[in-house]
Amino acid sequence: MTQESSAPLNTTASSAFPSVTSAPRVLIVTVVHDPDDARIRYRQLTALLAAGVEVTYAAPFEATHRRPPDGVTALELPRAAGRQRFTAVSAARRLLHRIGPEYDLVLLHDPELLLAVPGLDRHGPPLVVWDVHEDTAAALRMKSWLPGPLRPAAGLAVRAAERWAERRCRLLLAEEGYRSRFRQDHPVVPNSVPVPEHQPPPPGDDRVVYLGRITRARGALEMIELGRRLAPQMRLELIGPADGDVAGPIALAHAEGWLVHHGFVPNRRALGLLPGALAGLALLHDEPNYAVSRPTKVMEYMACGVPVLTTPNAAAAELVGHYRSGTVVPFGDIDAAETMIRALRHDVERRERLGSAGWNAARADLDWRTDGKQFAELIRSWSLQPRH
Repeated sequence: MTQESSAPLNTTASSAFPSVTSAPRVLIVTVVHDPDDARIRYRQLTALLAAGVEVTYAAPFEATHRRPPDGVTALELPRAAGRQRFTAVSAARRLLHRIGPEYDLVLLHDPELLLAVPGLDRHGPPLVVWDVHEDTAAALRMKSWLPGPLRPAAGLAVRAAERWAERRCRLLLAEEGYRSRFRQDHPVVPNSVPVPEHQPPPPGDDRVVYLGRITRARGALEMIELGRRLAPQMRLELIGPADGDVAGPIALAHAEGWLVHHGFVPNRRALGLLPGALAGLALLHDEPNYAVSRPTKVMEYMACGVPVLTTPNAAAAELVGHYRSGTVVPFGDIDAAETMIRALRHDVERRERLGSAGWNAARADLDWRTDGKQFAELIRSWSLQPRH
């Protein structure tokens, strides 16, 4: 599609717009993230519905072949990918200006969508909230679609947009480490994860897992080689979509039997593939955007009782070091990763200790059931504030 739909894809009411009720009305918008993004769909959206909030979700469902979630009004938007972003942002702007005033709060998930905010106040504005998922300026350094000479200027533009957003919107931060980027104090909604109430099965000895998008910067090539070395005694399972530049090598490794690539799996089903694994991989490269962001996959491994094997990005290393839930290996060191995995395979006591420590830590400090309630309460309180 080249523009936003004029009707909902899936609705709990007869109209594309929320019915008039006492429940707060929230419009969630993304054109960059996958509609099945775990933070958006399986955590925030679910928490809002549980809190009695009326939710409309505008996202690129058709472009990503995703089914809209039940219980919400779903509106279609184009997908913003690579340099092709103008069409998607323009469609989102039209959508916001057309139906935004029908809502109490609009929750934006992409920095690009800040371009859709100017002029919205002419219509009797909803409260606009930007959920800051990542250090966008740092992330731009890893975008192959952005020419290298333009990256410094793009980073400066992002910083300027962040300053502007502080004056015009409310901000939610996904990490404590993001606070230093902003002049004002903003609430943090951490990327915590759902934690099983009962302890998962202990780690086994024949399966290593990776959960998340598969890219070069996230260690795709290292994992291919690691899978080749571990097979056939151990099976490496990659759960998540592969970027185009590594999709071919991943498919070849799958065909050779070096690893099993599950492809995209909805988050709730994906989490069900983790328990019982020998180790969970987080072999991210040394990139600024990874330094302050706690990898969600690390917390998901911990929540499922799986020992973590991570590179020494500060946030990930601090997480597994503090909770004694895994091991840190040098960047790009496949030999070290293989050695640690084989050592864990022959040390039942250690891997069970690491897995148990991770699950206990996740229950105590990293559980979305707690953070989700606080998030929903915050959104409800903001959405019910008088509109000027």
